[in-house]
Formats: sequence, C-alpha cells, structure tokens
Amino acid sequence: MEKLINKIRKYLNNIGSKEMMRNLFIVLIIGIILLLIADIFIGNNRQQAKYNDNSVSKGNMEGENYDYSTLLENKLESILSQLKGVGKVKVMITLEDTTEVVPAFNTTKNNETTKENDSQGGTREIVREDMTIQVVTNDKGEPIVLKEIRPTIKGVIVIAEGAENLEVKEMLYEAVKTVLGVSGDRVEIYSSN
Repeated sequence: MEKLINKIRKYLNNIGSKEMMRNLFIVLIIGIILLLIADIFIGNNRQQAKYNDNSVSKGNMEGENYDYSTLLENKLESILSQLKGVGKVKVMITLEDTTEVVPAFNTTKNNETTKENDSQGGTREIVREDMTIQVVTNDKGEPIVLKEIRPTIKGVIVIAEGAENLEVKEMLYEAVKTVLGVSGDRVEIYSSN
C-alpha cells in the first residue's frame, strides 16, 4: 500500500500543475458524459415502465365490472364454505349496470350586465351569463375521482354441497342476503350433485 502511495506522490511531483489541471478537466468531462448517458438510459426505462403501468391499468378499467363481480364471488365463496355443514361452494353474481365514476369539476360562472340607452329615451338591460366547467386532473393528466358508485346486484346463485339440508340452505340464504344487502327474491340456493 505504501508503495502505491509513494508512486502516486512521485507522479504528482513530476507532472506540472498545468498538465494536472488538464488531466482533471478530461476526467471531469468523461464523468459528465457518463452521467448523461446513464440518465438517458434510465429515463427510457422509466418511460417504458410508465407506459406498461398505464396499459395495465387501462386493461383493468375495461373489465372493472367483471373484476368487481369476481371479487365479490370469490369473497362470498370463501366465507360461505367455512360455515358448518356447507362444504364446497360456487357463487355467481350478476350486476345491473356498470360502475359510475364521479370526477371533480371546477365551475366558473360569469355574469355581465349592460345597460343601454337608446336615442328616444328608452333603457334596456342586457344580462349575459357564461359558465365554464372543467374536469380537475392530477399531475399525470388523469381525472380526480370524487366518488365511485358501484353497480347494484341483480341476482345471486349459490351452489353448495350441503344445501340439501334445509338448515344449511337457510343459513346460506340469510348469509348471502346479509353480506350483499340484497332482498330475498334476488337470492337462490341450490345443492350440488
């Protein structure tokens, strides 16, 4: 280690200060070029990742109602299958409509009143109203959502192994009505073979 330090000292003593400044300047330029190249490659990777994220989220939005009903079905199957005497469960949920999204709006209202006098002494008043409505977006250009209204459930079918037992069938019926908040005429329980 001492040999290396001594060699560096000897080299620095041998070269002049102008030559040393020139070498440091060259090293600095090379470092800046490397940083710029690295930034370009990292920036391209970030843009590609952002593009992939946007395409995935748009794909999810198109099938959002499918995902919502599937999510409800999976949760319901999981909880109902844990009830005593039920066994294996399959659930199908149909929805009435699609998810409604309520975006945030900026509303600007301008009122302008003008009074005019004509040459015969008459007066008339003109009232002009302008209203501008703009959707509020975040820094990515996506609308800010105030509220998301989920679709109402049209009907539920439950097929369970233990549903031939009337007590189990009634328990399933009440559980589905309670968890989904639907009326009894929208729920049907069947036993599987």
